[in-house]
Amino acid sequence: MNQTPRTINRILLAVFGLGLMLAGALAMALGVPAVAGWWQSTAAQAGQWISNVLDATTLPGQRDSWLWIVLALLMVLLIILMFAWVANQGKGRSGTLAYDDDDHPVPGSVTINAAVAEQALKAALSERVDLVNSAVSTYEFRGRPALKVKVFPRQGVAPYVVAEEVSALVSALDAVLGVQTPVLISISSGARSRFTRAERVR
Repeated sequence: MNQTPRTINRILLAVFGLGLMLAGALAMALGVPAVAGWWQSTAAQAGQWISNVLDATTLPGQRDSWLWIVLALLMVLLIILMFAWVANQGKGRSGTLAYDDDDHPVPGSVTINAAVAEQALKAALSERVDLVNSAVSTYEFRGRPALKVKVFPRQGVAPYVVAEEVSALVSALDAVLGVQTPVLISISSGARSRFTRAERVR
């Protein structure tokens, strides 16, 4: 529901993972004498080639190469791209659940903050003994606010029962607020759900 660039994230993870696998394979292969000899000769040739390139690209009247300036600019660009990538993670959150600015007898507009619905649903779900935990958030979905309700039922609780009862809570909230909001109900299971027992009152 959020606007996290999942495709780019998967591509980056695949590239980084492949690079780490190749680095690990090379490190293991260096234990073989033939590969170690090849690596030493190749590293020496590469070092000589880099030295020749730096000598051929020195600045006029200087001893340093202009390639270091290019490398510094590339590093700055990489840092900017990393900040942009981090800023795009988890986007799509909305702070407004509903906004009404239609013509009314009294001038003005009505805005319902997303925290109203989030806190109301969170309070109602926290009273349930068949749930270990719950989270409610608001996102932009197809140009309009939508609620995402994530619940963690205890072990043995039927998911369809939880879904129906959460849907009833959302319907009651829509009736109170006078706004019908799209809702995504996510039912998850984790270690806490498996190992936490339901409380019983005797």
